[in-house]
Amino acid sequence: METKIIYFTVNGKPEQAEFPVDCPAQDVKDLFRAAAEAGPHDILKLYNPKGSIINISQNLEPNNPSSCYKLEVVAADCNSEPLGVELAGALGFDLSAMEKRLQGLEKKILIEAGETPAVVYEMKKQVDSFREKLESVEHLSWLGLFKDLSEGTHKPSPFYHKRSLHKTRKECEHVREKFLQMSSLEVSEEVRQYLKTPTFDNWQWEDAEIMVLLQVMYTDLDFIATFNIEPEVLQQFLFEVYRRYNNIPFHNFKHCFCVTQMMYGLIWLTDLRSKMDSIDLLIMLTSAVCHDLDHTGYNNAYQINARTELALRYNDISPLENHHCAVAFEILEKSESNIFRNVSMDQYKRIREGIIKCILATDMTRHNEILNKFKSILPVFDFTNKDHRDVLMMILIKVSDISNEARPMEVAEPWLDCLLQEFYNQSDMEKLEGLPVTPFMDRDKVTKPSSQTGFIRFVLLPLFIELANLFPCLEQHIINPVRKALDYYTEMEKALEREKQNRAQSENTAKSKETSVGSQSRANSLTDDRPEASKADTL
Repeated sequence: METKIIYFTVNGKPEQAEFPVDCPAQDVKDLFRAAAEAGPHDILKLYNPKGSIINISQNLEPNNPSSCYKLEVVAADCNSEPLGVELAGALGFDLSAMEKRLQGLEKKILIEAGETPAVVYEMKKQVDSFREKLESVEHLSWLGLFKDLSEGTHKPSPFYHKRSLHKTRKECEHVREKFLQMSSLEVSEEVRQYLKTPTFDNWQWEDAEIMVLLQVMYTDLDFIATFNIEPEVLQQFLFEVYRRYNNIPFHNFKHCFCVTQMMYGLIWLTDLRSKMDSIDLLIMLTSAVCHDLDHTGYNNAYQINARTELALRYNDISPLENHHCAVAFEILEKSESNIFRNVSMDQYKRIREGIIKCILATDMTRHNEILNKFKSILPVFDFTNKDHRDVLMMILIKVSDISNEARPMEVAEPWLDCLLQEFYNQSDMEKLEGLPVTPFMDRDKVTKPSSQTGFIRFVLLPLFIELANLFPCLEQHIINPVRKALDYYTEMEKALEREKQNRAQSENTAKSKETSVGSQSRANSLTDDRPEASKADTL
């Protein structure tokens, strides 16, 4: 039987463990637990010579005495005297006494109820699951530890309308500090794979965590090595990007992340790494990151009608998109946040041209122009043709920008609530300022389903279908979910229409009854008065 030998230290004392290569993971953990003289409820951590945490499992890499692993008991049983005293001092109460009290309550429940309630079993199961996560690097990640990576219903609180437009310095510094603390930690393989899928749920992740996920994207696409991007420069760039997204309902930092994450997923799903140069992929990912920088929540139509500074500066030509580009390169002008500072002059010129082209393509007034251009080259599409690649890059960022409905409904629907909130804010402002009111933003005319059915049918699906004509694998990933979303909102629209008709019918019935009762009352009144009139005539 083939075995492996692992050399490690426990409290400075050298130890070695030998076990079969196919030994169950739990047996391996028990072996290390015995070596550390740890109890069944103690939590162990194993570190490699570089100081990184590694998983205690049968997959441990064999080593030698000169490259020992280090085993530590990082969280001991709370019943142990020293830890109990230490925790009691730190927490302000005796944890051991509380645990004994809880055990007493559990026994009391068992005696009175005759059996342990299901809720107690469920709590114990959750504790065991949490302990398992703490002991396993595969799940232990500041990211994955408290996240539910399965599809499910999450109830976010996405609205920003009670916050100031621009982030405060205190808010930014707090997030920056958390980001820098997290940025050097290991991100689990499970999270890395999940990040490549269109089903990714953004609502579970905080801003600092999102920045680390963006860092992972640049790392896993090999941009760090290929373009000699220093980690601290990438971190500063991502922080500056975060800082320049505003506190508005929809076009905020989380939207920036969603668009970038979809772009990242499309790159992997379509295997673009084998079809396009790394520099083109870098352009697309960075364009997605920067595509809505400093958006204030009011679209180009408002900017032009209100004659804002942006509209005047850019002569009414894509004022927002031009501004997003300008802010992006304002960030990249600073050496400490210029992730392109080590590329050649020719490469920088190509990157700048590409980013400008991609971000300007997100102006929806150019939608038909760009889509028709893509449709015309599709039958003869050639990845070696730069003009073809440029159009594809514009299509990909457009798809990513409006891709929410390709996500699971529990992720997508809250985004629609955010978008409608931003739309209603704009139409309210237009009414207040006496400007033309954008019809699809008017809260008095637009409903949730009506805002989506036409958009999905006439904008989303035609765009997504053309992209899937080039990459058939996308049918299941983005087109099928969008079709389901269309069905969902169509049914919702029908239900609202039925409710409206029923309400109108009820109101008409009520009015008819009132009219009938009123007529009958008048008729009775006339009947009652008639004898008196006859008597008067007789007299």
